[in-house]
Amino acid sequence: MSDRGYRRPRPLSPLREHLRDTFWFAPTMGFVSVFVLWFVATELDDAIVRLLQREEAYEELGDLIGFSQDTRTVVTAVSSAMMTFIGVVFSISLVAVQMASGQLTPRVVRIFVRSRISKLTMTVFLATFLVSLLVLSSYESATLRLMQVGPVVDRIARDSFRVLGRMPRAGGAQGDDEAGPETARLVYEGRAGVLRDVNTARLVRAARRQGVVLRVIPRIGDFVVPGTPMLAVHGGAVEPRLRLRSAVSVSVERTLHQDLAFGLRQLADIALRALSTSVNDPTTAVQCLDRIVQILAVVVRLPLGKVHHRDRAGRVRLVQEGPEWADLVDLAFEEIRWCVAGSPQVTRRLMAGLGDLLLLAPEERQQPLVRHRELLVQTVERAVPVAADRAFALLPDRQGIG
Repeated sequence: MSDRGYRRPRPLSPLREHLRDTFWFAPTMGFVSVFVLWFVATELDDAIVRLLQREEAYEELGDLIGFSQDTRTVVTAVSSAMMTFIGVVFSISLVAVQMASGQLTPRVVRIFVRSRISKLTMTVFLATFLVSLLVLSSYESATLRLMQVGPVVDRIARDSFRVLGRMPRAGGAQGDDEAGPETARLVYEGRAGVLRDVNTARLVRAARRQGVVLRVIPRIGDFVVPGTPMLAVHGGAVEPRLRLRSAVSVSVERTLHQDLAFGLRQLADIALRALSTSVNDPTTAVQCLDRIVQILAVVVRLPLGKVHHRDRAGRVRLVQEGPEWADLVDLAFEEIRWCVAGSPQVTRRLMAGLGDLLLLAPEERQQPLVRHRELLVQTVERAVPVAADRAFALLPDRQGIG
């Protein structure tokens, strides 16, 4: 007989036969595959979120968050029903196998155990249940982290530093001389909202074509309404029909996209809520002050105020107002200082923070810090009648009261 077309039988593998006779190997491999898939999907999700944040695609990011909320509802329903479904299906299967073994022979159980469709079904069901549990646990973990003060204030600080790294540096008085006298104004024609973005490159090109200097009147974070002045023109006239609506973007609320002060605003709001009589949580206020001092310590030596954007020839074409050092210091400490008279933990942290910033600040930027320290001392002296208590409340301590 010819050997053509004849295939030699594969040698029997004890390990393969052992695995085929067991019912745990396939579900275990399914679990491992789920964990690998979950890790890859999580990394991909984080990468997409970071990309959307870097590209300032906040509307797309909001749609993605809304989709995740809808998905959570579906996953919750699946996870609650899957274990019941698994129990019912395999209970019926075991009853059928038991009846078959009683009417035929107990050796039919081996057929069920070695059946690929049975193992595949069990693997799919258990893997689906595991995926739903991972999704819910991840969601709940993220939600619990958002309920903790430390991760929230740390995220605000990191976002503020990211904005600070992208911000253009303020210019000097020479840029103001190049602007010339104001000759016209352009009004805003879009929908009402908070100014969150200014397309500086587009405004610079428009000013270069017109041979003028443009100055953005509202600051990032200001609420603008149609008909109010948006741009001041210096050094010439512009076309009456010049439309720069697409050069600015508004939103329903402030964002950290170009708004450094918004990070301090958020931290101050959290501290104020913590110091309210209804909450009374001075430790949270101290955590906010830690991050406030951290941000100001980085900003203390940076040029602030007006930013002058130049064209390719080096001429100033756009002037944009930015927060001054005194503005940031007032935003960081003014409202908090009004609420700390009865909390020595916060007053001690404030004294320590102001002292640290005074060591870091150049001489021309120390006056706002000295002012707030003196006002804090006066506030404590008015509110605390006992001299020993006043001395304790005004003793600098980076931990408040440890």
